[in-house]
Amino acid sequence: QVQLAESGGGSVQAGGSLRLSCAASGFSVSDWPMGWVRQRPGNERVAIAGIGRTGDTAYADSVKGRFTISRDNAKNILYLEMNNLKPDDNGTYVCATDKAHGMWASQVLYWLLNGMDYWGKGTAVTVVS
Repeated sequence: QVQLAESGGGSVQAGGSLRLSCAASGFSVSDWPMGWVRQRPGNERVAIAGIGRTGDTAYADSVKGRFTISRDNAKNILYLEMNNLKPDDNGTYVCATDKAHGMWASQVLYWLLNGMDYWGKGTAVTVVS
């Protein structure tokens, strides 16, 4: 059974950093494409970062140079390192995966908005100015 569990969210001042974790079970993070989205009440879901089956990465323009997606194959965890956080980064961050979609990270960003099969419950990030 595929399960995803996020952690690492919290409240941080603008300019600060957080590292989000997504613990996976039921599959190997090294084998499946994975990604992160940001959700806000009443707002559309935004695809933040993706890592393809090949291991390449892709990011939303708003986070390029500040966020890094990575995976620890031994621990079976997906990470999102978030630096220089801004109030606009506020939201609930949710990790997702899908065995079938996302050889390349750019494809993962598309499928994050169009129907990945498995989702975590999310972890909240609050950036205060």
